Amino acid sequence: LLSVTAAVTQRSSVKRQRSVLPTMATVHYLEVVSNERDATCAFYEALWGVCFGDEVAEMGKARTASRPDGTLVGIRKPLADHDSPIVRSYVAVEDIEAAAKAAEAAGAMIAYPPTKQGEYGTFAIVILDGVQHGLWQG
Repeated sequence: LLSVTAAVTQRSSVKRQRSVLPTMATVHYLEVVSNERDATCAFYEALWGVCFGDEVAEMGKARTASRPDGTLVGIRKPLADHDSPIVRSYVAVEDIEAAAKAAEAAGAMIAYPPTKQGEYGTFAIVILDGVQHGLWQG
């Protein structure tokens, strides 16, 4: 018990850096990569009552829909051999360059550096412990 108390005390005394993420992270974009894009769109349309539009070239040919809470959802097919089915959330950040650097400093690997996505904004993907995390500024 004494060693646990000492560890907690030591951890709480470490000066913390100011977070580059908002206190309450907001999912800006939910990306679903599926071999069966249209069937997956139909699934989410039935689940959420949204309507997916035509594919958008700037979003990797994703069909997109907006949820009532403002979250943009995009469903697309894999774009390359190394691209596989996944559900990836992108949290909104104010400064994507700083957020990507902070993620890297925390041990994440930058899979995609900050990249402009047409007029939709800028995204980055980082991987920590095998889990992909998306960042979005826009």
